[in-house]
Amino acid sequence: MKAYNYEEFKKERLSDPHLKAEYDFLEEEFTLSKEIIQLRKDKNLTQKELAHEIGSSQPAIARLESGNYRNLSLSFLRKVATALDAVPEVHLKRKAN
Repeated sequence: MKAYNYEEFKKERLSDPHLKAEYDFLEEEFTLSKEIIQLRKDKNLTQKELAHEIGSSQPAIARLESGNYRNLSLSFLRKVATALDAVPEVHLKRKAN
């Protein structure tokens, strides 16, 4: 079995145009997730502690960090950002033709 490092594996897999399109489609959700996880870790908070701080539940934070939080509200994101000493930025971009 060939051993891969993550970047080599990712590069090889993303050479498939269908997989690349799906990856690009989901990239923003996972970028947000990674940022939240990093900010939470920087403050040495567990998911449960962050949830308690904003008046939410640990499963809600887990969903947010998974990138699969489908009904994310801006007010919830603001609460999370405030607790993490951050500010949310929301942008709309034109679709590429």
